Amino acid sequence: MARNAEDVVQRALAEIGARQRESRIAADAQRYWREPAGAKWRANAHWRDSPTFAGTDLWSRIGARHREMFEAGARMAGFTRPWDRVLEWGCGGGANAVHFAPEAGEFVGVDIAEATLTECEKQVADVCGTPFRRIAIDVAAPEKALARVGGPCDVFLCFYVFELIPSPEYGERLLRIARELLAPGGLALIQIKYGTRRWRTKPRRRSYATGLAEMTTYPIDAFWQLAEASGLVPKAVQLVPKDELDERYAYFLLTR
Repeated sequence: MARNAEDVVQRALAEIGARQRESRIAADAQRYWREPAGAKWRANAHWRDSPTFAGTDLWSRIGARHREMFEAGARMAGFTRPWDRVLEWGCGGGANAVHFAPEAGEFVGVDIAEATLTECEKQVADVCGTPFRRIAIDVAAPEKALARVGGPCDVFLCFYVFELIPSPEYGERLLRIARELLAPGGLALIQIKYGTRRWRTKPRRRSYATGLAEMTTYPIDAFWQLAEASGLVPKAVQLVPKDELDERYAYFLLTR
């Protein structure tokens, strides 16, 4: 009840114009994700040993579900090229990486926290021998990752990230990065949290640490258009109104 009340207050403040600057939210996000900070932090970063996943197969099922979704989209889009390089933006604790890396020539993990990159690398090493390239980024300067990736990728993945970013405008930067990183003909699968007509599904734009999973949302059509404006070609969108983790997920299949 207290968490719900706090969310209402923060959203009401944003609604009357008391939004925090993107730079402030970016700094708060960097501070939050930089270092592990207990069980809740590990759950938010999707570490396998966090309370959210311990004692269940949910951690593995999430990645398997995304792999199936990608493969179905690839068949629909006629994407048959080898996965020489797979990049996941916001790789977290490796729930997706362990399902994609075995088919890749190289897996590139991008994340904010060095500890999370280490955890993801460990999980990948436990299932395959695919080389793992780790890239730590600063929230305020994601474009710096471009020079460090070291070439184009065939597959670009991004799950459970866009709802955590500072603002909808920041998302355009990530889409342009995805476009730059994808090889011509490459395929991306990007998940967002979509907003509806309800005011509590709008971007929160305040108090990052207490509402990080609600920070940024998009109307489905608006994100489609934003991807097009960023140089990507939307091929399909799959909606997941609710699953074991949260609600209002939309998965966009995009090509360059």
